[in-house]
Parts: sequence; structure tokens; C-alpha cells
Amino acid sequence: MIKVTENAVKQLQEILKDDAGSGRGLRLFIEHGGCAGLQYAMKIDGPVEGDIVVEQDGVRVFIEPESAPLLKDSEVDYVDDLANTGFKIVNPNAARSCGCGTSFEAAEAGKAPEYDPAMDGSVCGDEKET
Repeated sequence: MIKVTENAVKQLQEILKDDAGSGRGLRLFIEHGGCAGLQYAMKIDGPVEGDIVVEQDGVRVFIEPESAPLLKDSEVDYVDDLANTGFKIVNPNAARSCGCGTSFEAAEAGKAPEYDPAMDGSVCGDEKET
């Protein structure tokens, strides 16, 4: 389903160290919004019936069934550099991503995405002008 990098596992272990035995983990899901139409969302949560559960090195990632097709074969990484700090999703199902990295447009079979200036990062998090 998805891969969780070693950096992401280490960060989750650190975040969840006080929750040992609670069954909690990282919930990853897609919601409508952002400057590209869809956006990644995540929170620390417990499992819900129907979740797809990915377990790796003692940490768990919960994926809501509705989000699973859009996250198929994605990678969850954790970055800590001058430009960004936090969990990052590398998603092969995204036709393109916004400059902020949290918003994306889903790929459509057989269709190449057209350039959209709102996707170049200059208006990340802002409403598109009409």
C-alpha cells in the first residue's frame, strides 16, 4: 500500500513514545481543499474499523479506505531541513503538486496536466483570484 521511510518511522517513534501500548499511530487521509483541489491531512489517532493499517518497526499508519486509491504506492517521509520540517508525502498518483507540497491534483488516466500558475507555489494556501 504505502511505504514509510526510516526517517518517518524514527519521528513517529519519538512522537508516540509516551503512547506505548495505546494503539495510536499516524492517520493519513485526503480531503478536498488546498490550491490544487486535494490536500493531505494527518493526525495522531487510534484505529477505526475499516482502516488500512501499515505497520513498520513498531509504528502504525492508518489510511481511511476512501483515501486509499489516491495514496496507493505513496511514500511517507520526514524531512528536517532549512526549507521544510515535517512529514512529506511522495505520491505517484499526483499529476502535479502545489509548491507548498500539501496540495495536489490527482492524475487522470491518459491526460497530461496543463500548466496552472496557481500550482507554482506563489499562491500556496491562498484563495485563487477570480
